[in-house]
Amino acid sequence: MEWLSWFDARDYEFARQVLQRGTAALYFLAFLSTLNQFPALLGERGLLPVPDFLGVVRRMGRPTLFRWRYSDRLLRAVCIFGLAVSALLVLGLPQTGPPWLPMIAFLALWFLYMSIVNVGQTFYGFGWEVLLLEAGFTVAFLGSDQTPPPATILVLVVWLVFRLEFGAGMIKMRGGREWRDLTAMFYHHETQPMPGPLSRQAHLLPRPLHKVEVLGNHFAQLVVPFFLFAPQPVAGIAAGIIILTQLWLVGSGNFAWLNWAAIILAFAAVSDPVAHAVFPFIPLEWHSGATTPVWWLVVVLAVTLLLLVFSYRPLLNLFSREQLMNASFNRWRLVNAYGAFGTVTKQRIEVVVEGTSDEDPDSPDEAWLEYGFKGKPGDVRRMPRQWAPYHLRLDWMMWFLPLRTVHEEWLYRFLDKLLTADPPTLRLLGHDPFDGGRPRWVRVQTYLYRFANRAEFRTTGERWVRVPLYEAIPPMSLDSRRRLPWQ
Repeated sequence: MEWLSWFDARDYEFARQVLQRGTAALYFLAFLSTLNQFPALLGERGLLPVPDFLGVVRRMGRPTLFRWRYSDRLLRAVCIFGLAVSALLVLGLPQTGPPWLPMIAFLALWFLYMSIVNVGQTFYGFGWEVLLLEAGFTVAFLGSDQTPPPATILVLVVWLVFRLEFGAGMIKMRGGREWRDLTAMFYHHETQPMPGPLSRQAHLLPRPLHKVEVLGNHFAQLVVPFFLFAPQPVAGIAAGIIILTQLWLVGSGNFAWLNWAAIILAFAAVSDPVAHAVFPFIPLEWHSGATTPVWWLVVVLAVTLLLLVFSYRPLLNLFSREQLMNASFNRWRLVNAYGAFGTVTKQRIEVVVEGTSDEDPDSPDEAWLEYGFKGKPGDVRRMPRQWAPYHLRLDWMMWFLPLRTVHEEWLYRFLDKLLTADPPTLRLLGHDPFDGGRPRWVRVQTYLYRFANRAEFRTTGERWVRVPLYEAIPPMSLDSRRRLPWQ
Protein backbone atom coordinates (compact mmCIF):
# COMPACT_ATOMS: atom_id res chain seq x y z
CA MET A 1 0.00 0.00 0.00
CA GLU A 2 1.65 3.19 -1.23
CA TRP A 3 -0.01 5.37 1.39
CA LEU A 4 1.88 3.45 4.09
CA SER A 5 5.30 4.45 2.74
CA TRP A 6 5.65 7.08 5.48
CA PHE A 7 5.04 4.41 8.14
CA ASP A 8 7.22 1.57 6.85
CA ALA A 9 10.92 2.09 7.59
CA ARG A 10 12.12 -0.57 5.18
CA ASP A 11 15.74 0.62 5.39
CA TYR A 12 15.97 -0.11 9.14
CA GLU A 13 15.73 -3.87 9.37
CA PHE A 14 19.25 -4.22 10.77
CA ALA A 15 18.36 -1.62 13.41
CA ARG A 16 15.30 -3.66 14.38
CA GLN A 17 17.34 -6.82 14.72
CA VAL A 18 19.84 -5.09 17.00
CA LEU A 19 17.14 -3.39 19.07
CA GLN A 20 15.05 -6.50 19.62
CA ARG A 21 17.81 -9.03 20.20
CA GLY A 22 20.03 -6.62 22.12
CA THR A 23 17.25 -5.49 24.46
CA ALA A 24 16.27 -9.13 25.02
CA ALA A 25 19.89 -9.94 25.92
CA LEU A 26 19.85 -7.17 28.54
CA TYR A 27 16.63 -8.58 29.98
CA PHE A 28 18.31 -11.96 30.17
CA LEU A 29 21.13 -10.44 32.23
CA ALA A 30 18.67 -8.54 34.42
CA PHE A 31 16.68 -11.67 35.24
CA LEU A 32 19.89 -13.63 35.80
CA SER A 33 21.18 -10.98 38.20
CA THR A 34 17.84 -11.04 40.02
CA LEU A 35 17.77 -14.83 40.25
CA ASN A 36 21.24 -14.88 41.77
CA GLN A 37 20.89 -11.96 44.19
CA PHE A 38 17.26 -11.05 44.94
CA PRO A 39 16.48 -13.77 47.53
CA ALA A 40 19.50 -12.84 49.67
CA LEU A 41 18.91 -9.10 49.34
CA LEU A 42 15.13 -8.82 49.32
CA GLY A 43 13.67 -12.29 49.72
CA GLU A 44 11.68 -13.74 52.60
CA ARG A 45 14.81 -13.77 54.78
CA GLY A 46 16.69 -11.03 52.96
CA LEU A 47 18.19 -7.76 54.11
CA LEU A 48 15.02 -5.81 53.20
CA PRO A 49 12.32 -8.51 52.96
CA VAL A 50 9.68 -7.84 50.32
CA PRO A 51 6.83 -9.21 52.52
CA ASP A 52 7.52 -6.33 54.95
CA PHE A 53 7.37 -3.85 52.07
CA LEU A 54 4.18 -4.99 50.34
CA GLY A 55 1.97 -2.67 52.39
CA VAL A 56 3.88 0.32 51.01
CA VAL A 57 3.49 -0.99 47.45
CA ARG A 58 -0.26 -1.32 47.85
CA ARG A 59 -0.59 2.20 49.22
CA MET A 60 1.47 3.66 46.37
CA GLY A 61 -0.43 1.73 43.71
CA ARG A 62 2.67 0.35 42.06
CA PRO A 63 1.85 -2.37 39.50
CA THR A 64 3.53 -5.64 40.41
CA LEU A 65 2.82 -9.33 40.20
CA PHE A 66 3.76 -9.52 43.88
CA ARG A 67 1.19 -6.95 44.95
CA TRP A 68 -0.71 -9.32 47.26
CA ARG A 69 1.79 -12.10 47.85
CA TYR A 70 5.51 -12.67 47.60
CA SER A 71 7.55 -15.84 47.96
CA ASP A 72 11.08 -16.71 46.94
CA ARG A 73 9.68 -19.63 44.97
CA LEU A 74 7.44 -17.32 42.94
CA LEU A 75 10.32 -14.91 42.38
CA ARG A 76 12.51 -17.70 41.04
CA ALA A 77 9.71 -18.88 38.74
CA VAL A 78 9.34 -15.35 37.36
CA CYS A 79 13.09 -15.13 36.72
CA ILE A 80 13.28 -18.51 35.01
CA PHE A 81 10.32 -17.62 32.78
CA GLY A 82 11.95 -14.27 31.98
CA LEU A 83 15.23 -15.99 31.12
CA ALA A 84 13.45 -18.39 28.77
CA VAL A 85 11.47 -15.68 26.95
CA SER A 86 14.57 -13.46 26.70
CA ALA A 87 16.61 -16.31 25.23
CA LEU A 88 13.95 -17.02 22.60
CA LEU A 89 13.93 -13.36 21.57
CA VAL A 90 17.73 -13.26 21.37
CA LEU A 91 17.54 -16.24 19.02
CA GLY A 92 14.90 -14.42 16.98
CA LEU A 93 12.27 -17.15 17.17
CA PRO A 94 9.18 -15.10 18.15
CA GLN A 95 10.15 -12.57 15.48
CA THR A 96 9.51 -15.16 12.76
CA GLY A 97 5.80 -15.18 13.59
CA PRO A 98 3.12 -12.49 13.35
CA PRO A 99 3.90 -9.08 14.90
CA TRP A 100 1.75 -9.72 17.97
CA LEU A 101 4.02 -12.60 19.02
CA PRO A 102 7.22 -10.62 19.81
CA MET A 103 4.97 -7.86 21.15
CA ILE A 104 3.48 -10.19 23.77
CA ALA A 105 6.94 -11.60 24.57
CA PHE A 106 8.45 -8.16 25.22
CA LEU A 107 5.42 -6.92 27.14
CA ALA A 108 5.69 -10.01 29.36
CA LEU A 109 9.36 -9.20 30.06
CA TRP A 110 8.46 -5.57 30.74
CA PHE A 111 5.67 -6.39 33.19
CA LEU A 112 7.58 -9.14 35.02
CA TYR A 113 10.68 -7.02 35.44
CA MET A 114 8.59 -4.02 36.48
CA SER A 115 7.05 -6.29 39.11
CA ILE A 116 10.54 -6.90 40.47
CA VAL A 117 11.70 -3.27 40.27
CA ASN A 118 8.60 -2.02 42.07
CA VAL A 119 9.36 -4.15 45.13
CA GLY A 120 13.17 -3.90 44.82
CA GLN A 121 13.47 -0.84 47.07
CA THR A 122 16.94 0.70 47.30
CA PHE A 123 18.62 -2.29 45.60
CA TYR A 124 16.62 -1.55 42.43
CA GLY A 125 16.76 2.24 42.57
CA PHE A 126 19.18 2.64 39.67
CA GLY A 127 18.44 4.59 36.50
CA TRP A 128 19.18 1.66 34.22
CA GLU A 129 16.27 -0.30 35.73
CA VAL A 130 13.66 2.11 34.36
CA LEU A 131 15.72 2.50 31.18
CA LEU A 132 15.38 -1.22 30.56
CA LEU A 133 11.65 -1.08 31.29
CA GLU A 134 11.05 1.76 28.85
CA ALA A 135 13.24 0.12 26.20
CA GLY A 136 11.44 -3.21 26.56
CA PHE A 137 8.00 -1.64 26.23
CA THR A 138 8.96 0.48 23.22
CA VAL A 139 10.73 -2.21 21.17
CA ALA A 140 7.75 -4.51 21.78
CA PHE A 141 6.04 -2.63 18.94
CA LEU A 142 8.78 -2.99 16.35
CA GLY A 143 6.86 -5.84 14.78
CA SER A 144 8.22 -9.08 13.35
CA ASP A 145 9.91 -10.37 10.22
CA GLN A 146 6.48 -10.40 8.57
CA THR A 147 6.16 -6.59 8.69
CA PRO A 148 8.51 -3.68 7.92
CA PRO A 149 9.87 -1.80 10.94
CA PRO A 150 7.43 0.98 11.97
CA ALA A 151 9.01 4.42 11.60
CA THR A 152 7.16 5.95 14.55
CA ILE A 153 8.57 3.40 16.99
CA LEU A 154 12.09 3.95 15.70
CA VAL A 155 11.64 7.69 16.26
CA LEU A 156 10.44 6.99 19.80
CA VAL A 157 13.55 4.92 20.47
CA VAL A 158 15.67 7.80 19.13
CA TRP A 159 13.74 10.10 21.48
CA LEU A 160 14.68 7.75 24.32
CA VAL A 161 18.37 7.96 23.36
CA PHE A 162 18.08 11.74 23.16
CA ARG A 163 16.68 11.95 26.71
CA LEU A 164 19.31 9.54 27.95
CA GLU A 165 22.24 11.47 26.46
CA PHE A 166 21.04 15.06 26.55
CA GLY A 167 19.56 14.59 30.03
CA ALA A 168 22.92 13.33 31.30
CA GLY A 169 24.68 16.26 29.65
CA MET A 170 22.35 18.85 31.16
CA ILE A 171 22.63 17.27 34.62
CA LYS A 172 26.39 17.73 34.40
CA MET A 173 26.20 21.33 33.23
CA ARG A 174 23.82 22.13 36.09
CA GLY A 175 25.81 20.07 38.57
CA GLY A 176 29.35 20.21 39.89
CA ARG A 177 31.80 22.88 38.78
CA GLU A 178 34.23 20.14 37.75
CA TRP A 179 32.17 19.53 34.59
CA ARG A 180 32.33 23.19 33.62
CA ASP A 181 36.04 23.71 34.36
CA LEU A 182 36.87 20.40 32.61
CA THR A 183 38.47 18.76 35.67
CA ALA A 184 35.84 16.01 36.25
CA MET A 185 38.01 13.27 34.78
CA PHE A 186 40.86 14.14 37.13
CA TYR A 187 38.81 12.18 39.68
CA HIS A 188 36.10 10.11 37.97
CA HIS A 189 38.09 7.03 36.90
CA GLU A 190 39.38 6.66 40.47
CA THR A 191 36.19 7.46 42.39
CA GLN A 192 33.54 5.83 40.18
CA PRO A 193 31.41 3.20 41.93
CA MET A 194 33.10 0.12 40.52
CA PRO A 195 36.35 0.57 38.57
CA GLY A 196 37.25 -1.91 35.85
CA PRO A 197 40.57 -3.44 34.79
CA LEU A 198 41.50 -0.40 32.68
CA SER A 199 40.28 2.28 35.09
CA ARG A 200 43.66 2.80 36.74
CA GLN A 201 45.40 3.23 33.39
CA ALA A 202 42.70 5.70 32.34
CA HIS A 203 43.17 7.61 35.60
CA LEU A 204 46.92 7.85 35.04
CA LEU A 205 46.55 9.50 31.62
CA PRO A 206 47.96 13.06 31.39
CA ARG A 207 45.62 15.73 32.71
CA PRO A 208 45.30 17.49 29.33
CA LEU A 209 43.82 14.26 27.96
CA HIS A 210 41.36 14.19 30.86
CA LYS A 211 40.19 17.65 29.80
CA VAL A 212 39.77 16.34 26.26
CA GLU A 213 37.64 13.51 27.72
CA VAL A 214 35.31 16.04 29.34
CA LEU A 215 35.07 18.10 26.17
CA GLY A 216 34.31 14.95 24.20
CA ASN A 217 31.64 14.01 26.72
CA HIS A 218 29.98 17.43 26.42
CA PHE A 219 30.03 17.20 22.63
CA ALA A 220 28.59 13.68 22.63
CA GLN A 221 25.84 14.48 25.13
CA LEU A 222 24.90 18.09 24.41
CA VAL A 223 25.42 18.46 20.66
CA VAL A 224 25.36 15.08 18.95
CA PRO A 225 21.90 13.94 20.20
CA PHE A 226 20.15 16.62 18.13
CA PHE A 227 21.61 15.12 14.94
CA LEU A 228 19.96 11.77 15.68
CA PHE A 229 16.83 13.28 14.13
CA ALA A 230 18.64 14.46 10.98
CA PRO A 231 18.41 12.72 7.58
CA GLN A 232 20.82 9.91 6.77
CA PRO A 233 23.75 9.54 6.82
CA VAL A 234 24.02 12.33 9.43
CA ALA A 235 21.81 10.48 11.91
CA GLY A 236 23.87 7.32 11.48
CA ILE A 237 27.10 9.24 12.07
CA ALA A 238 25.63 10.79 15.23
CA ALA A 239 24.67 7.34 16.44
CA GLY A 240 28.18 6.12 15.70
CA ILE A 241 29.69 8.88 17.84
CA ILE A 242 27.42 7.94 20.73
CA ILE A 243 28.29 4.26 20.32
CA LEU A 244 32.04 4.99 20.36
CA THR A 245 31.82 7.18 23.47
CA GLN A 246 29.76 4.53 25.22
CA LEU A 247 32.34 1.88 24.33
CA TRP A 248 34.99 4.03 26.02
CA LEU A 249 32.83 4.04 29.15
CA VAL A 250 32.41 0.27 28.88
CA GLY A 251 36.17 -0.15 28.76
CA SER A 252 36.93 2.21 31.64
CA GLY A 253 34.33 1.21 34.22
CA ASN A 254 31.46 -1.03 35.35
CA PHE A 255 28.04 0.58 34.98
CA ALA A 256 25.85 -2.53 34.77
CA TRP A 257 23.96 -2.47 31.46
CA LEU A 258 23.64 1.34 31.22
CA ASN A 259 26.28 1.80 28.51
CA TRP A 260 25.28 -1.33 26.62
CA ALA A 261 21.65 -0.16 26.59
CA ALA A 262 22.74 3.18 25.12
CA ILE A 263 24.79 1.38 22.45
CA ILE A 264 21.92 -0.92 21.49
CA LEU A 265 19.29 1.81 21.44
CA ALA A 266 21.50 4.13 19.36
CA PHE A 267 21.16 1.70 16.45
CA ALA A 268 17.62 3.02 15.99
CA ALA A 269 19.26 5.89 14.06
CA VAL A 270 21.41 3.62 11.86
CA SER A 271 19.87 2.81 8.48
CA ASP A 272 20.73 -0.32 6.51
CA PRO A 273 22.79 1.62 3.90
CA VAL A 274 24.85 3.28 6.66
CA ALA A 275 25.36 -0.06 8.43
CA HIS A 276 26.30 -1.70 5.11
CA ALA A 277 28.81 1.06 4.36
CA VAL A 278 30.60 0.33 7.65
CA PHE A 279 30.12 -3.44 7.62
CA PRO A 280 29.63 -4.68 4.03
CA PHE A 281 28.44 -8.10 5.19
CA ILE A 282 25.20 -6.49 6.45
CA PRO A 283 22.63 -6.92 3.64
CA LEU A 284 20.89 -3.95 2.09
CA GLU A 285 17.62 -5.77 1.36
CA TRP A 286 15.95 -8.08 3.87
CA HIS A 287 12.32 -8.73 2.95
CA SER A 288 11.04 -6.04 0.64
CA GLY A 289 7.74 -7.89 0.06
CA ALA A 290 6.57 -7.61 3.66
CA THR A 291 3.43 -5.54 4.28
CA THR A 292 1.84 -3.88 7.29
CA PRO A 293 -1.64 -5.11 8.29
CA VAL A 294 -4.11 -2.36 9.10
CA TRP A 295 -4.72 -3.72 12.59
CA TRP A 296 -1.00 -3.53 13.36
CA LEU A 297 -0.88 0.04 12.04
CA VAL A 298 -3.70 0.98 14.43
CA VAL A 299 -1.94 -0.66 17.41
CA VAL A 300 1.39 1.02 16.72
CA LEU A 301 -0.14 4.45 16.18
CA ALA A 302 -2.13 4.13 19.42
CA VAL A 303 1.04 3.27 21.34
CA THR A 304 2.90 6.10 19.59
CA LEU A 305 0.23 8.57 20.69
CA LEU A 306 0.35 7.23 24.25
CA LEU A 307 4.13 7.65 24.51
CA LEU A 308 3.96 11.11 22.96
CA VAL A 309 1.45 12.17 25.61
CA PHE A 310 3.73 10.72 28.30
CA SER A 311 6.63 12.73 26.80
CA TYR A 312 5.29 16.11 27.89
CA ARG A 313 6.69 16.15 31.43
CA PRO A 314 10.07 14.58 30.53
CA LEU A 315 10.46 17.23 27.81
CA LEU A 316 9.82 20.04 30.29
CA ASN A 317 12.20 18.38 32.73
CA LEU A 318 15.10 18.53 30.26
CA PHE A 319 14.98 22.32 30.29
CA SER A 320 14.00 22.82 33.92
CA ARG A 321 16.40 24.47 36.36
CA GLU A 322 15.33 21.81 38.86
CA GLN A 323 15.95 18.96 36.46
CA LEU A 324 15.14 15.54 37.90
CA MET A 325 17.55 12.67 37.31
CA ASN A 326 16.40 9.06 36.80
CA ALA A 327 12.76 9.85 37.55
CA SER A 328 9.48 8.31 36.39
CA PHE A 329 6.41 10.46 35.82
CA ASN A 330 3.85 7.64 35.64
CA ARG A 331 3.27 4.38 37.44
CA TRP A 332 4.14 2.32 34.35
CA ARG A 333 7.75 3.57 34.23
CA LEU A 334 7.43 4.84 30.64
CA VAL A 335 9.11 7.91 29.08
CA ASN A 336 11.38 8.61 32.03
CA ALA A 337 14.00 11.23 32.86
CA TYR A 338 17.62 10.10 32.87
CA GLY A 339 21.02 11.38 33.88
CA ALA A 340 24.12 10.36 35.81
CA PHE A 341 27.06 11.88 37.71
CA GLY A 342 25.85 15.45 38.01
CA THR A 343 28.73 15.79 40.45
CA VAL A 344 31.93 13.79 40.72
CA THR A 345 33.29 12.77 44.12
CA LYS A 346 36.85 13.95 44.66
CA GLN A 347 37.95 11.23 47.12
CA ARG A 348 37.22 7.53 47.31
CA ILE A 349 36.11 6.38 50.76
CA GLU A 350 35.64 2.62 51.01
CA VAL A 351 33.57 0.84 53.63
CA VAL A 352 35.42 -2.28 54.78
CA VAL A 353 33.69 -5.04 56.76
CA GLU A 354 35.84 -7.13 59.09
CA GLY A 355 35.30 -10.04 61.45
CA THR A 356 37.22 -11.75 64.21
CA SER A 357 36.96 -14.98 66.18
CA ASP A 358 38.64 -13.48 69.25
CA GLU A 359 36.56 -13.30 72.41
CA ASP A 360 37.69 -9.76 73.24
CA PRO A 361 37.34 -7.38 70.26
CA ASP A 362 39.42 -4.74 72.07
CA SER A 363 42.40 -7.01 72.66
CA PRO A 364 45.64 -5.59 71.21
CA ASP A 365 46.33 -9.06 69.80
CA GLU A 366 42.99 -9.32 68.01
CA ALA A 367 43.08 -10.67 64.46
CA TRP A 368 40.56 -8.88 62.28
CA LEU A 369 39.95 -10.47 58.87
CA GLU A 370 38.46 -8.58 55.95
CA TYR A 371 35.46 -9.79 53.94
CA GLY A 372 36.08 -9.50 50.22
CA PHE A 373 33.48 -8.33 47.71
CA LYS A 374 33.24 -9.45 44.11
CA GLY A 375 33.48 -6.08 42.45
CA LYS A 376 34.12 -3.26 44.87
CA PRO A 377 37.73 -2.41 45.79
CA GLY A 378 39.15 -4.16 48.84
CA ASP A 379 42.43 -6.04 48.44
CA VAL A 380 44.92 -3.38 47.35
CA ARG A 381 46.81 -5.85 45.12
CA ARG A 382 43.80 -7.15 43.22
CA MET A 383 43.11 -5.87 39.72
CA PRO A 384 39.48 -4.72 39.38
CA ARG A 385 37.41 -7.09 37.26
CA GLN A 386 35.06 -6.38 34.39
CA TRP A 387 31.54 -7.23 35.58
CA ALA A 388 29.30 -5.05 33.42
CA PRO A 389 26.79 -5.58 31.95
CA TYR A 390 26.13 -7.91 34.89
CA HIS A 391 24.97 -5.95 37.93
CA LEU A 392 26.46 -6.50 41.42
CA ARG A 393 23.84 -4.74 43.53
CA LEU A 394 25.39 -5.18 46.98
CA ASP A 395 28.76 -3.85 45.79
CA TRP A 396 27.12 -0.77 44.29
CA MET A 397 25.18 -0.03 47.47
CA MET A 398 28.40 -0.27 49.51
CA TRP A 399 29.81 2.58 47.37
CA PHE A 400 26.86 4.83 48.26
CA LEU A 401 27.24 4.37 52.04
CA PRO A 402 29.95 7.01 52.68
CA LEU A 403 28.03 9.49 50.48
CA ARG A 404 24.87 9.06 52.57
CA THR A 405 25.26 7.31 55.91
CA VAL A 406 26.71 3.99 56.94
CA HIS A 407 23.84 3.60 59.38
CA GLU A 408 21.51 2.03 56.84
CA GLU A 409 19.02 -0.56 58.03
CA TRP A 410 20.11 -3.06 55.41
CA LEU A 411 23.79 -2.75 56.40
CA TYR A 412 23.06 -3.71 60.02
CA ARG A 413 21.04 -6.65 58.79
CA PHE A 414 23.93 -7.57 56.51
CA LEU A 415 26.23 -7.62 59.56
CA ASP A 416 23.72 -9.83 61.36
CA LYS A 417 23.82 -12.25 58.43
CA LEU A 418 27.62 -12.37 58.63
CA LEU A 419 27.44 -13.13 62.36
CA THR A 420 25.19 -16.10 61.61
CA ALA A 421 27.21 -17.08 58.51
CA ASP A 422 24.05 -17.01 56.40
CA PRO A 423 24.91 -19.04 53.24
CA PRO A 424 22.85 -16.97 50.71
CA THR A 425 24.47 -13.77 52.00
CA LEU A 426 27.96 -15.25 51.90
CA ARG A 427 27.40 -16.23 48.26
CA LEU A 428 27.10 -12.54 47.43
CA LEU A 429 30.69 -12.04 48.54
CA GLY A 430 33.92 -12.69 46.72
CA HIS A 431 35.82 -13.92 49.78
CA ASP A 432 34.71 -15.22 53.16
CA PRO A 433 37.75 -15.23 55.50
CA PHE A 434 35.97 -17.68 57.84
CA ASP A 435 35.18 -20.27 55.15
CA GLY A 436 31.52 -20.49 56.11
CA GLY A 437 32.14 -20.28 59.85
CA ARG A 438 30.72 -17.73 62.27
CA PRO A 439 32.84 -14.85 63.50
CA ARG A 440 32.37 -13.72 67.10
CA TRP A 441 32.47 -10.05 66.19
CA VAL A 442 32.10 -7.90 63.08
CA ARG A 443 32.83 -4.22 62.58
CA VAL A 444 32.88 -1.61 59.82
CA GLN A 445 35.98 0.45 59.05
CA THR A 446 36.50 3.19 56.49
CA TYR A 447 39.56 3.81 54.35
CA LEU A 448 40.65 6.46 51.91
CA TYR A 449 41.59 4.75 48.63
CA ARG A 450 43.51 6.11 45.66
CA PHE A 451 45.12 4.48 42.66
CA ALA A 452 48.84 3.80 43.03
CA ASN A 453 50.98 5.68 40.54
CA ARG A 454 53.33 3.75 38.29
CA ALA A 455 56.36 4.11 40.57
CA GLU A 456 54.40 2.94 43.61
CA PHE A 457 53.03 -0.04 41.70
CA ARG A 458 56.51 -1.09 40.53
CA THR A 459 57.77 -0.91 44.12
CA THR A 460 54.92 -2.60 45.98
CA GLY A 461 52.84 -4.42 43.39
CA GLU A 462 49.78 -2.75 44.91
CA ARG A 463 47.22 -1.12 42.63
CA TRP A 464 45.61 0.85 45.43
CA VAL A 465 47.03 2.92 48.25
CA ARG A 466 44.74 3.07 51.25
CA VAL A 467 44.81 5.05 54.49
CA PRO A 468 42.63 4.16 57.50
CA LEU A 469 40.09 6.84 58.41
CA TYR A 470 37.67 5.93 61.19
CA GLU A 471 35.63 3.13 62.68
CA ALA A 472 32.14 3.59 61.26
CA ILE A 473 30.41 0.82 63.26
CA PRO A 474 32.12 -0.54 66.39
CA PRO A 475 32.40 -4.30 67.03
CA MET A 476 29.07 -6.14 67.17
CA SER A 477 28.30 -9.70 68.20
CA LEU A 478 25.10 -11.73 68.36
CA ASP A 479 25.01 -11.27 72.13
CA SER A 480 26.09 -7.65 72.43
CA ARG A 481 24.80 -5.96 69.30
CA ARG A 482 22.96 -2.74 69.85
CA ARG A 483 19.19 -2.71 69.97
CA LEU A 484 18.02 -1.29 66.64
CA PRO A 485 14.68 0.44 65.98
CA TRP A 486 13.45 -2.22 63.55
CA GLN A 487 14.33 -5.19 65.77
